[in-house]
Amino acid sequence: MSSALVLCRFLHFTVVLMLFGACVFRPLLLRHEPLTQALAALDQRLAGLSRLLAGFALFTGVCWLLLITASMAGSLDGPSLRLVLSNTFFGQVWSWHLLFNVLLLACLLSPLKNLFTLRLGLSSLLLFTLAPVGHGAMLDGLSGQLLILNQVIHLTCVGAWLGGLMLLVMILLRPASHAVGPILQRFSGIGYGLVAGLLVTGLINVRVLTGAFWPTPLLSGFALILLIKVLLVSAMLGLALFNRLSVKDCEQHLSTLRISVMLEWLLGVAAVAAVSLLGTLPPMVTGN
Repeated sequence: MSSALVLCRFLHFTVVLMLFGACVFRPLLLRHEPLTQALAALDQRLAGLSRLLAGFALFTGVCWLLLITASMAGSLDGPSLRLVLSNTFFGQVWSWHLLFNVLLLACLLSPLKNLFTLRLGLSSLLLFTLAPVGHGAMLDGLSGQLLILNQVIHLTCVGAWLGGLMLLVMILLRPASHAVGPILQRFSGIGYGLVAGLLVTGLINVRVLTGAFWPTPLLSGFALILLIKVLLVSAMLGLALFNRLSVKDCEQHLSTLRISVMLEWLLGVAAVAAVSLLGTLPPMVTGN
């Protein structure tokens, strides 16, 4: 059950983050691109991928609910499901989360898919309702609300970065159709703010949850998985710096740049896997 829950969390977090980030970065990266057949083809591929991700998010979201119900109630039936949905904090949050998922999928399957504001709003709500799940619900009162707000900002930065990388990979797979240099410069410029937000909110999360700047013992449990996550993010930052320095000569090194961006994106996905496992582990407080 635990392994299935970690896998389900990982898959769900990943697709929701990608949905949000791709929606955010599409106008930011391509706002100066002329409306050409190549851009229309990219939008068509992105629309198809978004529908697939939204459908898979709904599937994994329902699976997550069923796994939690079986874990909490010891059985999986109608009364147990209604009990979890109505009488637990997770169930109440997840009811809204699944509703936003259904609305987003319906939007992407209808003519309303062209309404950017609606798509962004629904994908944002879908992302934000992940914040109270897991460690975000550990504290009560104002402290708990501030922790959830911090988690919202953290997820926003992570989602924008990973979804933006996914869109960048799609562009680099057909670089001749786009002005790659300016697109990479815009992505790098926005990336500085995302990385700063990610690091600050991540440190706040660790401090609040563990009572220390780093949990101990270092090489076991929560602290070990957190260390793996930090190493993965550090590798992403190294690749991001390499990609930034390669912008000037990007036309001559497109193959290397494509591999580097894809690797950065895959490292981000691996970091999400580590986070999915972290969410099922109790934070280790220094001195305990």
